[in-house]
Amino acid sequence: SGPFGNIATGYSSVVADLIGIHAGDYLITEAGFGADIGAEKFFNIKCRASGLAPDAAVIVATVRDLKTHSNKYRVVAGRPLPPEMLAENPDDVIAGAANLRRQIANIRRHGVTPVIAVNAFPTDYDSEHQAIMDVAAEEGVRAAISYHFTEGGRGAVELAEAVAEACAEPSSFHRLYPDELPLVDKIDVIAREMYGADGLDLSPLAARQLDKYERAGFGSLPVCIAKTHLSLSADPKIKGAPTGWRLPVREVRASIGAGFIYPICGDMRTMPGLSSAPAAECIDIDDNGEIVGLS
Repeated sequence: SGPFGNIATGYSSVVADLIGIHAGDYLITEAGFGADIGAEKFFNIKCRASGLAPDAAVIVATVRDLKTHSNKYRVVAGRPLPPEMLAENPDDVIAGAANLRRQIANIRRHGVTPVIAVNAFPTDYDSEHQAIMDVAAEEGVRAAISYHFTEGGRGAVELAEAVAEACAEPSSFHRLYPDELPLVDKIDVIAREMYGADGLDLSPLAARQLDKYERAGFGSLPVCIAKTHLSLSADPKIKGAPTGWRLPVREVRASIGAGFIYPICGDMRTMPGLSSAPAAECIDIDDNGEIVGLS
């Protein structure tokens, strides 16, 4: 994949796709983070540039993610998960499924067939996997439990078959907005249709910047919204599929060379970096040639 989908585009290059599509029966590429960010930018920026139309989209779902979106656990990056989160609890998976349902709808809004990949880990329980499969069945979506984390490629055969079936169906791919739509309306469409917002709250600076870009002739460019990947909203603490909120746009930058306008929402940092003691410092190879320090 390419740069992070929360602060940039989140996908690999158009050139990579144009090469890859001629190298095999299927081209599989990534669009980073959730469908609200990664897929939206892939569909509305990358596909606009490449002219390619996806036949299917795989939404990766994990038990831990859906439990997190139940809003019953406090998960902190870089710290161990709460022990109670690792206990068998399919009800919490169902409680967090509103986010998954929203992401399914986000894919369908673009006329693309979604497939759910239940990314299985050894700490999961069968009942929790089944809870995700039940949600997929209720939504009328193909789904497969994938064991590639522990079994490699052979553990993903069922998923591959589901994706191949989805690709064989007719696709009615379409982008979310036309080129001629004003920039502020493009942002508003994404906020409402993909994130579930009630509208936009533009800062005075953002409003001035949008007006300047329109007057400069950049109004036909797509928008690449910088927003937290931890929530559908602009607040990383709000989980699930929130309603009754508005998207705050702090400022808007113009990445003219890259070919998009760059709204920044909430408290986003656009240049992340490693901590003073990154986890990579703990990774090594022992005397037996085994890699240590990965967890």
